[in-house]
Amino acid sequence: MTPRLFKQVDVFTAVPYLGNPLAVVLDGSGLDDAAMQRFARWTNLSETTFLLPPTQASADYQVRIFTPGGELPFAGHPTLGSCHAWLQAGGQPKAKDFIVQECQVGLVRIRREAGTQRLAFAAPPLERSVPSPVMLAKVAAALGVQSAQILAAQLLNNGPMCLGLLLDSPETVLQLTPNFLTLEQLDMKVGVAALYPPEETPPLIARANREARAFDAAVKENNSTAPDMEVRFFAPSIGINEDPVTGSLNASLAQWLMAEGHAPGRYLASQGVCLGRSGQVYLERDAQGQVWVGGDSVTCIEGQVMLGTALR
Repeated sequence: MTPRLFKQVDVFTAVPYLGNPLAVVLDGSGLDDAAMQRFARWTNLSETTFLLPPTQASADYQVRIFTPGGELPFAGHPTLGSCHAWLQAGGQPKAKDFIVQECQVGLVRIRREAGTQRLAFAAPPLERSVPSPVMLAKVAAALGVQSAQILAAQLLNNGPMCLGLLLDSPETVLQLTPNFLTLEQLDMKVGVAALYPPEETPPLIARANREARAFDAAVKENNSTAPDMEVRFFAPSIGINEDPVTGSLNASLAQWLMAEGHAPGRYLASQGVCLGRSGQVYLERDAQGQVWVGGDSVTCIEGQVMLGTALR
């Protein structure tokens, strides 16, 4: 076993413990797949990442991303959290304007937002298609929604694949009580979203049933701007009943909804309310049509972990 530098980062929040936690092993060299998977299962977080030297000349580092149940080719909050940890540990980008991350979907550009500590990644190419009526009906039944409450649906694939649903209201999104066993049996990851009317102020704190005043104050600090969209993500097939804040889902939702005219070219998404979190995801489509997915990150734990290939 070898001591390796380790950080636990909270992503899509500027306030610790209100976002989505990520375990980052800053040097994954010499670890085999089984050792990485064991550690990811042990942390029991939605994702654990391992940083490695890049294999492509233009990349700054390579990242491998594991859930408790398996490896992912790409994920959003691990991209931002890993980059935050890499920079904080002294990483120096090769290019002036971008950090370049290598992962299984290819090279992902990450930019530093001007005047803030916020990072944003360029959403990778999206493949999308219309889901079958049979599958859509089964998922709707598992979520407990009526067909009239589904305004639009697409299969979204930007590395991980999921079913994206645009629902009729944020209240419908927040009130969902899915049958996770059925979703697991369907082997379908599902992201749901709904837009707030422009005049509506989302009562996030009341909806989350938050009681502690200090916690409410932190939520208000993180939510300096009212969100435009409410999002939830369910993935019991990979060991995550509900993910607190999901960058890859928000990326694919934005690419789809902006392209179809369902969402504006710039908006703020809220996710994690039903889990007592307060994640904020900044979505923007630039003049070239590239969608950027941004969020704050904060380091909560630093230290060393003992990891090796051999199981002792």
